[in-house]
Amino acid sequence: MLYKIQLVSPLRKLCGGARQHAHVDQNNARRTTVFHPSSSRSPLIPRSQPVSLARSERPLLQRLTRERERERERGEPQAMAAACSFRSVARAPPPLRGLARRGVARCCSAAPPSGGTSTSSSKLVLEVKERLEREHPGLPTGRNGRDDEEMILWFLKDRKLSVDETISKLTKAIKWRQDFQVSELSEESVKGLYQTGKAYVHDSFDIYGRPVLVVVASKHFPSKQDPVENEKLCAFLVEKALSRLPLGTENILGIFDLRGFQVENGDLQFLKFLIDVFYYYYPKRLGQVLFVDAPFVFQPMWQLVKPLLKQYASLVRFCDVETVRKEYFTEETVPPDFRN
Repeated sequence: MLYKIQLVSPLRKLCGGARQHAHVDQNNARRTTVFHPSSSRSPLIPRSQPVSLARSERPLLQRLTRERERERERGEPQAMAAACSFRSVARAPPPLRGLARRGVARCCSAAPPSGGTSTSSSKLVLEVKERLEREHPGLPTGRNGRDDEEMILWFLKDRKLSVDETISKLTKAIKWRQDFQVSELSEESVKGLYQTGKAYVHDSFDIYGRPVLVVVASKHFPSKQDPVENEKLCAFLVEKALSRLPLGTENILGIFDLRGFQVENGDLQFLKFLIDVFYYYYPKRLGQVLFVDAPFVFQPMWQLVKPLLKQYASLVRFCDVETVRKEYFTEETVPPDFRN
C-alpha cells in the first residue's frame, strides 16, 4: 500500500531505511514525498499503481525510472538507491566549461613527470656549484671538492634542497677536508694507533649490506694517546668504510664494543668530534650505532652526550653481543670479537 505524506520544507530526515522520492509542486510552496515504509525493493513509484502527476513533473519521474532501470541492469546493491533520494533531485551544478574545466585538468595532472624531480635537483646542483665558484673560489676542486656534483647533491638532500644551507654546510665540510688533509690519510699514516686494534673496518657487511665500523672502547686511552692522531684514525676509517659502500647502499653501521669500559677510557672531547664528523662532514652516512654491553660506568657519559645528538640519538641502540650476532650478521660474517 502507498501513502502520501505532505511535509513542509525543509524536509526532515526520515528514519527506518524508508526509500523516498520528492517532487516540487507548481507553486514551490510545498514538497510531496511518496514512499513505501516497508519495502526495500524499489525507491520508485510502482508502474502498476500510477499516481496523478502534473505535466511538469512527468519528465522527472521518467528520468528517475530510467536511472533505476540502469541501476538494476548493472546489478548494483540496493544501497545505491539513495541516489534517488530528495537530495539527488536537487538541480545538479552545470558542467564545467572553458577555464574551469582546464583548471580541473591541471589539478588532476599536478603530479610532476617522472623526470621532474631529477631535473629540479640538477638545476639546484648547478646553482650551488656556480655560487661556490663565485663566493668561494679558493676551495679545492675535483673529487670531494666544490665542483663535485655527487657530493653537492648529497648535501642538498641532507639540507632538504635548501641552497643557502647546503652552501654553508658544504663549505665547512670542504674546508675541514682541506685543513685535515683527509685525501692524504692512509693506513701507513695512522699505523701507530691502527695496530692497537682500537678501531677497524670489518671485512664483511652486515645482513643489510652495510660496511661495518667497529670501535673497541676498552683500548682507547685519551690520557696516553695523541688526540689529533685519534681524529685522523677516525677520519681514515670512515673514509675506508664509505669507499666500500655497495651500489644502492648509502650508510654504514657503527658498533661500539663497550665490554670492559672503564672511567679512564671515557673521552668526551673525542665523542664531540665524532658527532661533528657525522653531522657536518659526513651527513646521513651513519645508519645506526650499536652500544654493545654498556656497563654502568658508561651511563654518566651517555647522559652528557645524548643531548648533543639531538634527533640523531634515535640512531643509537643499546644491545648485547647475542643481539649483534643474531640480528646483524650471519655465522660466517660476524666480527671475530663477537663470536662465541
